[in-house]
Amino acid sequence: MKQVQKVAMICVVAAALASLVGCATTIPEADRLTTVDALDLDRYLGSWYEIARYQHGFEKNLVGAKADYSLRDDGRIQVVNSGLKKTLDGKLTSVKAVAWRPDEAQPGRLKVKFFGLFTSDYLVFGLDEQQYQWALVGNDSRDYLWFLSRTPFVSDELLSTMKQLAREQGYDLENLFLVPQKER
Repeated sequence: MKQVQKVAMICVVAAALASLVGCATTIPEADRLTTVDALDLDRYLGSWYEIARYQHGFEKNLVGAKADYSLRDDGRIQVVNSGLKKTLDGKLTSVKAVAWRPDEAQPGRLKVKFFGLFTSDYLVFGLDEQQYQWALVGNDSRDYLWFLSRTPFVSDELLSTMKQLAREQGYDLENLFLVPQKER
């Protein structure tokens, strides 16, 4: 009986995934995000704090969120996203992923895969090109958005700049969530 339940659960998950793939739409070229012209992945490696984001179920209750990027032996990037549940004193949780650049001609367009199953766009459309101290990441459908910084806090001026860049790319910032962070 347990084997039948496992097979049934696998079928339900497979059907759900198939329906999600079937709902995917292609974004017309004119509506795609304009990503950065250059992205030095070696300089991008390291820790990035989430300053602001769109809320999604997988991150909704996380504060103190950050991402750590490191180079793997195969040339891809190891991603470790972490955060604290509900409060800055909450339980630390993390998830690992792998990222890569599928087309060297489009340096700001990366892919990231979670759990070896789900692949998503990771599009860098804003970047401190001099110091690599802040970045803006999203996707073509404008469903995802992250403001990232090497430090847990940014100036009001930088936050305004980041917001303006996001608006210029077609993001509606009405539901932008400012991520609480701990002092270092």
